[in-house]
Amino acid sequence: MASMRDIKRRQTSVQSTGQITKAMKLVSTVKLQKARGRAENTKPYFDGMYSTVASILARSGNIKHRFLKADTENKKKAVIVITSNRGLAGGYNSNVVKLITNNPEFSKENTVIYTVGRKGQEALLRKGYTVAKDYSECVEEPIYSDAMEMSRDVLNAFAEGEIGEIYLAYTFFKNTVSHIPTIKKLLPVSVDEYELTEEEKKIPMNFEPDEEEVLDMIIPKYISSLIFGGLVEAVASENGARMQAMDSATSNAEDMIASLSLMYNRARQGSITQELTEIIAGANAI
Repeated sequence: MASMRDIKRRQTSVQSTGQITKAMKLVSTVKLQKARGRAENTKPYFDGMYSTVASILARSGNIKHRFLKADTENKKKAVIVITSNRGLAGGYNSNVVKLITNNPEFSKENTVIYTVGRKGQEALLRKGYTVAKDYSECVEEPIYSDAMEMSRDVLNAFAEGEIGEIYLAYTFFKNTVSHIPTIKKLLPVSVDEYELTEEEKKIPMNFEPDEEEVLDMIIPKYISSLIFGGLVEAVASENGARMQAMDSATSNAEDMIASLSLMYNRARQGSITQELTEIIAGANAI
């Protein structure tokens, strides 16, 4: 059995750690409230943007456009990976990274990574992936201009033929305790899965001035909106995951303190019993 001094030292260490995790939980809770409100407020806009653009493209027939047609010769894939700059968030970062590393479609040879968050960047570099650009400075407080910059960079690479497909990997915020790692294809835009309603089928679709110019304007805005939506969802998911992780760590610390207190009391009782036995034995000897 460990000595009373060792038990007391460990108990003090666990108490200190428990205070830190409790403080981090409270901070994450406050941040989560703000991030969740932002995610819930912006979600209808991005859902509406997706359904509107998908509806437009689905009713436009077989339009030939560089953003709508896959380049069968270029198998290179670009993935925008959104993680966090800090750890202590349970499996939040590793779950997003696994979307890439555990998927045979995204091999090291045919995948280029655009990272948002240093944890994802470090993990993917260790796995041997190529990181084309990092945007980790915007992950704490993302704004729409950050998404526009990412969209512009990947669209330029797509237009120049450097990549043939663009994906977004992030964590979808379902609720406070449920965060779903998600990967979404951004380009080429696919509308095969979008089913038109009877009312939508009756609406004619005309482009002014022409379809090429209209799609050149709409699709980049559409891509920027999806990226920004992913950033907002990821921030809420990160704080939710960290709050849960710190709550679990605090509970574990409290359990360890209770166990160590029991061990300390037993050791103390054993020490007192031993001293009494020695005193009685000495008195009997006299």
